[in-house]
Amino acid sequence: MTPRNDMAMVAFLQAQNCSNYPGSWRHPETMQDFLKPQYYQRIARTLEEGRFHLAFFDDRLALPDILGHDHAEAMRHGIRVVKLDLISILTAMGLATEKLGLGGTYSTTYYEPYHVARVFATLDHMLGGRVAWNVVTSLNDSEAHNMGRAEHPEHDLRYDRAEEFMQIVLSQWDAWDDDAIINDRESGVFADPAKVKRLNFEGRWYTSQGTFTVPRTPQGRPVLIQAGQSGRGRAFAASWGDLIFVIYPNLKAGQKVYAEFKAQVAASGRDPDTVRVCPAVYAIVGNSEDEAAEKQALIESLAKPIDGLALLSEVLNYDFASKAMDEAFTDDELAGIKGLQAIRDRVVAGSGKQNPTLADFVSISGRGTIREFPCFTGTAKRVAEEMHHWYEARACDGFVLAATHMPGSYEDFCRLVVPELQRRGVFRREFSGTTLRDNLGLPRAQPFDWQRTQQHGASR
Repeated sequence: MTPRNDMAMVAFLQAQNCSNYPGSWRHPETMQDFLKPQYYQRIARTLEEGRFHLAFFDDRLALPDILGHDHAEAMRHGIRVVKLDLISILTAMGLATEKLGLGGTYSTTYYEPYHVARVFATLDHMLGGRVAWNVVTSLNDSEAHNMGRAEHPEHDLRYDRAEEFMQIVLSQWDAWDDDAIINDRESGVFADPAKVKRLNFEGRWYTSQGTFTVPRTPQGRPVLIQAGQSGRGRAFAASWGDLIFVIYPNLKAGQKVYAEFKAQVAASGRDPDTVRVCPAVYAIVGNSEDEAAEKQALIESLAKPIDGLALLSEVLNYDFASKAMDEAFTDDELAGIKGLQAIRDRVVAGSGKQNPTLADFVSISGRGTIREFPCFTGTAKRVAEEMHHWYEARACDGFVLAATHMPGSYEDFCRLVVPELQRRGVFRREFSGTTLRDNLGLPRAQPFDWQRTQQHGASR
């Protein structure tokens, strides 16, 4: 097996009152200044010192208010109820760092292609080519209502629309040739119009005609993050994603999904080595095994049953207050779940039941607890050894590290685990370059196939 020394490390962040773990705000060491730029800049500097590749923000366009069709319980318990727009936060973090990559989530369902293209291209210029866009199709009716829609579109339909959305965005990002700007004051020529293409796209869902306003960025175009894990979502990720965010229940399952997904990337005509696959994990590190166990016990005690119910309702777009814990979901109810179908499928598989109960969803999903993702607990040596094993066993190309409390999780990891991974030769000691693509070991983005886009539009 060829040795690898380029393990990708991504921080999984939220622009809200807690981390991905909703109980994190209850932790005695969690900082409470999440409405100030210093909070995010402090985390960014820690991650850059730890040589993380990327700080990546998940997002929703609504707070969790589907449980009981009311926001009261989520608000009362602080279950991800503060949700700030990401661009100003990414800008603040970028101005506090020099090499750290910065990624944000924007929805293809509720934004327009031109808007997304311009926002992320501009940010990539302002931060020197360090930006990533996490492509999502959104999850639930609460997001639809906030954005002026009656209901959230059906799962596969969202991806059909997203395919056209991606063609437009990439075409816009690559509208300007790298050498289009001449900037010759003496001749009075600013740019060569022959090197700036005009889009003429007419598809089933979108029409986009015009000339993009932002020149090509330092890394060619922003890195694309994708987390599609359903059948339709995985095909979308294989076609478009540079960095794939996944959730595995364990190493064995991870090896299977990793191999299948890399094969799917190859089948889509792309080089699998240019797509990085990173599962979400927690890491709880102590100076001894006993100390780590004590830390984990405290963290686990912060979770409340209401956390899981509210977040399951949010992510599955289904009111979990409408069922008793031992009541099974009917075939029609399972088929009608419009949210994250990968969770539904994982619960069905994990329970071994065609019709799992509400209790099965709570237990197997681990939603609202640190059991949602694999948790590496122990001394720095032990945590590094386990991560190294997953990496060498070809279950992943790196990790997306979620935080149990902020910013302590990242401070502990960077201070204790990173040196162990570096000693093992699987994690870099210095940044590889100036752009995010440089540091992820990805080539500079090649221009998108404009002819393909124009033909697609014309064919519709």
